[in-house]
Amino acid sequence: MTTSHPENSKSHTAPPTIALAGSPNAGKSVLFNALTKLNQKVANYAGVTVEKKSGLSPIWNNRQFTFTDLPGTYSLEPVSLDEQVAVDLLLGRGSNLASERPNLIVAVLDASNLERTLGLALELKNTGLPMIVVLNMMDMAQRRGIKINASILSRELGCPVIPMVATKGDGITALMARIDQMLPRDKPLPKFPPAEMLKTSSQDIVARFTRVDRILAEALEAAGSADRRSWKIDRVVLHPIFGSVLLLAVLLALFQTVFTWASPLADSIESFMMFIQTVTKNYLPAGALRDLLTEGVIGGVGSVLVFLPQIMLLFLFINILEGSGYMARAAFMLDRMMFAVGLQGRSFVPLLSSFACAIPGIMATRTIRDDRDRLTTIMVAPLIPCSARLPVYTLLISAFVPPVFGLFGISLQAWVMLALFIVGVASTFAAAYITRVLSRGRGQSPFMLELPAYRWPHWRYVGKSLWMRVMAFMKRAGTIILGLSVALWILSTYPQPPEGATEPAINYSAAAKIGHFLEPLVQPVGFDWRIATGLVPGFAAREVMVSSLATVFAVEQSDDEDQVSKSLASKLSTTWAPATGYALLAWYVFAPQCLATIATVRRETGSWKWALFMLAYMFSLAWVAAFVTFRFFS
Repeated sequence: MTTSHPENSKSHTAPPTIALAGSPNAGKSVLFNALTKLNQKVANYAGVTVEKKSGLSPIWNNRQFTFTDLPGTYSLEPVSLDEQVAVDLLLGRGSNLASERPNLIVAVLDASNLERTLGLALELKNTGLPMIVVLNMMDMAQRRGIKINASILSRELGCPVIPMVATKGDGITALMARIDQMLPRDKPLPKFPPAEMLKTSSQDIVARFTRVDRILAEALEAAGSADRRSWKIDRVVLHPIFGSVLLLAVLLALFQTVFTWASPLADSIESFMMFIQTVTKNYLPAGALRDLLTEGVIGGVGSVLVFLPQIMLLFLFINILEGSGYMARAAFMLDRMMFAVGLQGRSFVPLLSSFACAIPGIMATRTIRDDRDRLTTIMVAPLIPCSARLPVYTLLISAFVPPVFGLFGISLQAWVMLALFIVGVASTFAAAYITRVLSRGRGQSPFMLELPAYRWPHWRYVGKSLWMRVMAFMKRAGTIILGLSVALWILSTYPQPPEGATEPAINYSAAAKIGHFLEPLVQPVGFDWRIATGLVPGFAAREVMVSSLATVFAVEQSDDEDQVSKSLASKLSTTWAPATGYALLAWYVFAPQCLATIATVRRETGSWKWALFMLAYMFSLAWVAAFVTFRFFS
């Protein structure tokens, strides 16, 4: 749980708690960010928020409020773990949630699709908590010719109704003023005991939607027209042939961009890091401190920072696709394939999230209703190529794949990158299919997918999301990668070689001893002791493999000025045979995720059994894939 501002020191009581509730993709997280100045992830498809997030508002009229962004739910009868989180907090169910029951509900409704979201507002009203209704996305409703009489809607619901465009901040001031009015500071806040929501009968459901129809007939002054623009675009995007070709073209464009547009900036960063190394060597006396800075810190961390442009372009591309509404169409295109291999459409959001990092992807499986489907998705999600693989892929492809143009004018390096991602996704589907065969007889829950309207991405949120990714990468570079690079430099430097030693100094180090000890395990797949040494710290974070190789080569070749001046990719290409580079690529397609991912699997499944099982099967796949690749190219 996160907060944005320290609590007012003059206040001796906790700030009032306001829950943001509503259906998926209604704009709750956008509103939460606007109210708290935090940067919760937002996207133009359902299922992004899977756990509650809390944050303090800035000072408003000399007071603060705690806002809680709840996972989206279509009703108060939960059918998945994420919906259960929202319902339990709203009703105060559970010994640890009774005290967290909010003082006020802000029901966020999609004004452009009011008939779908109004039923939930009626259920929220029945919880007995004070409520404010926010009609979000009023700009989209107006573009479609929808006119809503907020006064009539307020009268029918018996609570305030505030029109809003959360992405632009329109209506935020009115909402805060209404909250301040409904939660007076001169009176003690009422305590709401835990509520029990009984199972709704079919008659209750019919009565609720009959009331929805009656309210819409009163409050909806103009129903507007269907979104024909989205319908026309979908005729191409969702076409079985044209849509598949478009999806492939989008992926190719993404990887071509990573290698072409990012190259000038990446080269500039690499040149700058080499310049810093040279300056450090010139101005510091020879000794352990200079070697630590040049080989361990600058060489190790700098080798990873070189790939920052590629990571920025990757996430910029993904954020634009998410914000436009195309990602939900990609889920629709892949649903038939996912169903055939034993997954369901709801698995798409977790797998999509795993392209950034497997941890949020595994957590996003809470939207999956069936326990077996959820466990299957958790087990295969780490096979999805995550962003942490990108520095390793880019380094090895740059070292061993020539930068020539291939089919359709796309570079061979981009084709290889696409092939690695396709193999990763295909292995995910294959693992899911095997799981389905081993658990014969289980059914698959139906998948209902809501396709959001196409819209231009909100560039402010695209920029914020990209900035968060960059900062997360820099934080890893400045903490985990820096720490492990320094540790590996120490292991690669000490103990010093004895008097009269004829071999390179690194051969007498602790790192070399560790690498040579592990070498028999990986020698059959074409790896030497350097790779074996890098695989160990690389288990903490994949990018560390790059810094590990950079540190080992810097220490090993510190006396060879010609080698020191070369880039890491050049050193690899002159040290290893191409078969070794290809085998290492194959290894990282299947290799287990970082330690944090293993811990997340343990937390989400409630058992070390599944975490260790995932570790074992992914290591086995990685070893076999590297062995076959090495033997084939040898």
